[in-house]
Order: sequence, then structure tokens, then C-alpha cells
Amino acid sequence: MKKFLVLCRAPLASFQALRNASKEERQAMIDGWKAWEGKNSASIVNQGAPLGKSLRVTTTDASPMANDLGSFTIFQAESQEALAAILKDHPHLMRSDERFIEMVEMTPMPTA
Repeated sequence: MKKFLVLCRAPLASFQALRNASKEERQAMIDGWKAWEGKNSASIVNQGAPLGKSLRVTTTDASPMANDLGSFTIFQAESQEALAAILKDHPHLMRSDERFIEMVEMTPMPTA
């Protein structure tokens, strides 16, 4: 099985809308995520977490930066195509056409 880093991404306004959502709306979203994760638990290696503010670090300084990252999860699947089929009904995608999921294969660290 291959491992993949999956990033849920959305416009910054989408995150503000979530902060403004009612308690009931937020709970419905959490319940949807939990149900989806339960259905796909065999593919989830690390449930991940929501992501906070970014800090860009260079050799000369560190400064805050805006990004469109909402959360990360680590999955396992036979291929990117197989994982894409699993992710097509992910709750993150159900809230807006502007939201998307990015996946990247995690390759083994070279040993020589």
C-alpha cells in the first residue's frame, strides 16, 4: 500500500464562514466527518487535524502568511486513483464548489 498526504483546501472566506456558523451547523459538519471517517477507516493511517496559521521561515526571518489549508490526513491506498475514488464524497467537498482536496504520495526516505 502507498501512503498519501491529503490536504483539505478552501478559500479564506470559507474558514470565516465556518467560524460564523451556528453550534448546530458545526455539530452537523462534525457528525458528517465522523460518519465518513468511520466508513473509510481502513484507508486512514493518521486522522490528522485541522491546521492553524502559517509562519514562513527563511534563513533571514520568519513571518506570518495566509494559506488555504484547512486540515490534513494521511491515507493508504493502492494508487492515487483508488484514493481519489474514496475521497469523491469527502465531507470537505460537499460544502462548496471552491473547496478541493490535494493529495501527494509520501515516498520512502532514501537510505543511500
